[in-house]
Amino acid sequence: MKKFILALLLTTLTFAASAMEPIDYRDAAEEQRFRALTLELRCVLCQNQSLADSNAPIAHDLRMEILRLMREGKSDDQIKQYLVARYTDFVLYRPEVEPMTWLLWFGPGLLVVIGAAVIFGIVRKRSADAPATLPSNDNQEW
Repeated sequence: MKKFILALLLTTLTFAASAMEPIDYRDAAEEQRFRALTLELRCVLCQNQSLADSNAPIAHDLRMEILRLMREGKSDDQIKQYLVARYTDFVLYRPEVEPMTWLLWFGPGLLVVIGAAVIFGIVRKRSADAPATLPSNDNQEW
């Protein structure tokens, strides 16, 4: 049992070390392009972090894949298309506006409009149901 726990601990430490190993860039332009690309792409595991910010092992793998594609001479758009083909538009922080992403782009605004219409309807119905004036009660004493 102790050997199993030790092996598990060593595997975990190996993953953590590989996720944090520095990248050797060829030049400053490659580093700047790499950083810009990884900031535009979302970690598919963390979902709310960019690839540049994520420490997940899959984020490390994707960063290495992006660097490999860059060094093969692929453009930024080709790299993004490659990742979208594998992980859908979700991997992009700013996906293209197209019929497949309309709900993603316009859904929040649509929910606000629907919510405002529902609230407006409720308020209007309650004000129509309420009496126009308060009944006067002359016998009431203060």
